Amino acid sequence: MNSRCALVSQVIPFSCVDGPGSRLALFLQGCNLRCKTCHNPWTIGRCNDCGVCVPHCPHDALNIQAGRVWWQENDCQKCDTCLRLCPQQATPMAMRLSVDDLLAQIRKVAPFIEGITVSGGEATTQLPFLTALFSAVKTDAELKHLTCLVDSNGLLSETGWQKLLPVFDGAMLDLKAWNNEHHRFLTGRENPQIKHSIQWLAQHQRLSELRLLVIPEHCDYLEHLGALSAFIRSLGEVPVRINAFHAHGVYGEAASWRSATADDVEPLALALEKRKITVIRPALYL
Repeated sequence: MNSRCALVSQVIPFSCVDGPGSRLALFLQGCNLRCKTCHNPWTIGRCNDCGVCVPHCPHDALNIQAGRVWWQENDCQKCDTCLRLCPQQATPMAMRLSVDDLLAQIRKVAPFIEGITVSGGEATTQLPFLTALFSAVKTDAELKHLTCLVDSNGLLSETGWQKLLPVFDGAMLDLKAWNNEHHRFLTGRENPQIKHSIQWLAQHQRLSELRLLVIPEHCDYLEHLGALSAFIRSLGEVPVRINAFHAHGVYGEAASWRSATADDVEPLALALEKRKITVIRPALYL
């Protein structure tokens, strides 16, 4: 029995966009970045039971009991009113699930998936749970064939990655900006630790994919193309996935920013390919 728990935003049994093949995708609640462009902004914070959302739920799916906000799943119509109102950028619908709870869900779909991907929020903010889950998968006779991937912002320390190293197969990391000041503008945090994580994972053959986000008028990759491309080449044979920013679901300032098109992505894609870097273009544009 493994009762270690995590605060979980969502479990998607079958996903084809969270790593190679069909995968179970697990989204943990809570993030240590505050990205202006976040498409899941309600996964950033954690509910502090302030109750702001409760009287505004149009379906009476929320109430307060003993000072805690409770979500009534049977009454919820998924209108997202609570998500838009939350001052914590959280959700009252987050679930506390144990490793055993997740293993039960994984077993139901194991014959039909290639692996599991833990995302967020930021998966590594709940590192003990993450390590326990992957360890349980790798030691289970029925599940050990599944690959265990992390979708991460890279803020985890080297010590943290070392704890994960024996039990996970790879990480997909985002580098939101090359310049440190610009990265702070976009995310609220600096990027030296993220760059170090990218290099460390590559050195240990655990960097599955490096991701760059093209935000029209708000990204600096082409401005620092020489340094960026040299950095990427130093990682070895690591594919670079270019994602196109879209404003759908974004809160705040970036909600008014222009969504990226193929014309915005191509200059960066071609420039990297010219420098012998493998590029994966966006599958679609919204």
